[in-house]
Order: sequence, then C-alpha cells, then structure tokens
Amino acid sequence: MNKIPEHVAIILDGNGRWARSKGMPRNYGHTMGAKNVETICRACHNMGIRYLTVYAFSTENWTRPDDEVKAIMKLLRHYLKTCFTLARDNDMCVKVLGDISRLDEDMRETILRLEEETKDYGGLHFQIALNYGSRDEMLRAVRSLVADRESGKITGEIDEQVFVSYLDTKGIPDPDLLIRTSGEQRLSNFLLWQCAYTEFYFTDVHWPAFDEKELEKAVKSYGERNRRYGGI
Repeated sequence: MNKIPEHVAIILDGNGRWARSKGMPRNYGHTMGAKNVETICRACHNMGIRYLTVYAFSTENWTRPDDEVKAIMKLLRHYLKTCFTLARDNDMCVKVLGDISRLDEDMRETILRLEEETKDYGGLHFQIALNYGSRDEMLRAVRSLVADRESGKITGEIDEQVFVSYLDTKGIPDPDLLIRTSGEQRLSNFLLWQCAYTEFYFTDVHWPAFDEKELEKAVKSYGERNRRYGGI
C-alpha cells in the first residue's frame, strides 16, 4: 500500500440489512454503524488519509418511516456531542456538509460549535454529510452566487474556481476514492460535482461490518489503478 488517497468518501450503506441478518431491528444497525464511523476515522488517520467524508443522512432520507427518521436524528444528535471528545483526542477537524436549516435548533447549535471548536485541529479532516444532496448543494450554490453577483459582491467571469467556492466542500480537495458498502453501485446524489475523476470501490460488506481490513482492501485497490484524468 504505497499509494494512499488523500481524500476518501464513503456512502454508509447496509445498516438495516446488517441488523436484519442478526435478527435485530433496523435502528440497532444504525447505532452500530455510528460506532463504526469512529473506528474508520482512527483507521484513516493511522493510514495517512487526510480527509474522510461520510454520507450520514441524505435529503431523500426524510421519506423513510417517521419512527426511523426520529431514531436516526436522536442517534446523530448524540453522535455530534461525542464528536467533541473524539475530535479533541484525535486532533480532528470536523465539518458538516449539507443544508442544516431543516434540523432542530439544538442540532444546528451543536454543529456550529463543533465546527468552530475543531477548525484549527490539524489531524484528520472529517466531513459529515447531513441533510445533504448534491443537487441541492449545487442549487444552493447557484442561488448564493447569483445573489452575490446582483449585489456586486462578485464581478468578472464566473468560472469553475468561482463556482467551487460556493459549494459545501469549499477548501476541501475532491475525493480520490469513493467507497460504497452493502453491494449497491450508484452515487445516490452524493458529491456529484466533486466525484468527476474519483475512483469508485464497491463492496458487498454492510457498513457496520466494514472494518480496518476492509478499508485496507479498498485502498489497495485504489493503489493499483492508473488515474489519467482524461489523458493517456
């Protein structure tokens, strides 16, 4: 493993299916999946991966049954609070991607405080995509850009660099490797702009069972690929 990606993005899929395979309710899978995020954060840091982005809750996930959405929000609320200790102990900078305006006020306050208190940490840069959808991200970026153009805040040509500065991932390098667990092979509205030249890795392993060895397999696969970016 002599070729380590700088930025790994993961679609955390299969919590419910993993739980059912154990004869447990779906919410148990979400709980164990959240615990596994901490394991993979540490594994990424130990491997020299500088950026990790996880897809925790999409804009489409609101359509799930109310009891499941409430359980996930309760779990996320608890996880965000534990992130303060995790970030401090591991020198981890935490940022939330997505439209947080739909979240409860206490969650929004926790997110803003977490980002502020960890912004100067220099270890792993950990992004949590929460109420995130890539199409929504791009629409929000366009609306903000148009408003700034009309107000005179920005002038001149609107090029790719200007547009990128309005995305949730401003200042974060595009993913080198995207991993999706649990056998599905699609992006599901995740980082569509940012993944233009990302290498994809799909595994049948459900997220709660995706451990450090599975991460090493994905990184090894990445290291064996030749990234040409449209060249020869």
